[in-house]
Amino acid sequence: MAAVAPVLDEADALARDADDPSRRSDFLIPPWPGSGDGEWAYFAGNSLGLQPLGAAAALEQELGAWAELAVEGWFEGEQPWLTASDELRPSLARLAGAELEEVVAMNTLTVNLHLMLTTFYRPTAERFRIVIEDAAFPSDSHAVASQARLHGFDPAAAVVRLRPRAGEASLRTEDVVAELERLRGGVALVLLGGVNYLTGELFAIPEITAAAHDIGAIAGWDLAHAIGNVPLALSEWDVDWAAWCHYKYVNAGPGAPAGAYVAARHGRDSSLPRLAGWWGNDPAERFRMEPGFVPRTGAAGWQVSTPTVLAFAPLRASLELFDAVGMPALRARSLRLTGYLEALLDGVVAACRAEVLTPRDASRRGCQLSVSVPEARALAARLRAEHGVVCDVREPDIVRFAPIPLYSSYHDCWRAAAGLRALLPAR
Repeated sequence: MAAVAPVLDEADALARDADDPSRRSDFLIPPWPGSGDGEWAYFAGNSLGLQPLGAAAALEQELGAWAELAVEGWFEGEQPWLTASDELRPSLARLAGAELEEVVAMNTLTVNLHLMLTTFYRPTAERFRIVIEDAAFPSDSHAVASQARLHGFDPAAAVVRLRPRAGEASLRTEDVVAELERLRGGVALVLLGGVNYLTGELFAIPEITAAAHDIGAIAGWDLAHAIGNVPLALSEWDVDWAAWCHYKYVNAGPGAPAGAYVAARHGRDSSLPRLAGWWGNDPAERFRMEPGFVPRTGAAGWQVSTPTVLAFAPLRASLELFDAVGMPALRARSLRLTGYLEALLDGVVAACRAEVLTPRDASRRGCQLSVSVPEARALAARLRAEHGVVCDVREPDIVRFAPIPLYSSYHDCWRAAAGLRALLPAR
């Protein structure tokens, strides 16, 4: 019974919160009357992050500018809308480990994937394959298959899906590298998730990027589950391009504007093909309203449409918190918090029918732990209704828990483990 004792030690969880507090007071935590503190234990920030306390004020500021300045808000006021996207770039560059010119906030994730694929997937009769993980998020699968079709290739032949070894949940770096070497000469582009949405596995981005370049392929990354979750160094790692959303770990709200990274060497190459729009035009040329397209230098040259200024406001409010805390401190707390939850779940797994699928090596994961359980959807519903614990479900049998270092507590983790222990069938 020693293995499961920590699940029952609520006092220990509360003591840890006193010693290692979060920035919980900077967020709006949904209420739950059944809890002693009256709040959800929220573990679904890997699907939708909680609302920063400053989001409403940031949005009110933009609504006020609209009310008082109308169209002149583009050029006047505390934050002219004309440069709203540019004002976000320093914070995004810090999260992505990039130079200012290499990042931009724009569109939504899948739109950005298509914009990047239009430029960087340039197949030939010999080199036409796109390599993704078999457990890629569906949008990635849809995007690469449709891009292959647009170029006249059968997705069944063009899209290579990497699968883990039999009996394993995660891909091994050496197996990814070996498969790229096996396909040498045939791969045009590699597109993997920086952190896999299903298992929580953190891929070895620099090693796989180097392996892709070694076989002459482009290395792109979907960072939807990595940005704001794990430290990134895209420039240092020589990544060609990346795209991500901001509504998960970056807490910018449902459907928030997404982000993109384009390596400086590509961003300065005006000859690269792209789907052009007027906001990607050189600012000095944009308002001349001429038909010629002069792409802006850097990732901003892939913008196509007028920025969604009102939607930038919550993103700006959340980025201010990331800047205040810093990714090194967040990663350090993430390791402590996720490690604690893992220890609690070990006790649950020892006694109940469950299995943690996420890599146990902390360097190979972010703050998500995926657990295989019987009747996952029914279990998640009971966790919420009976214990105030909110996680999310991935069919057929996975519940995902993401202890977010900005706002999750050790007591949240205790509640999750205690709820699972109470609801799961015994082994």
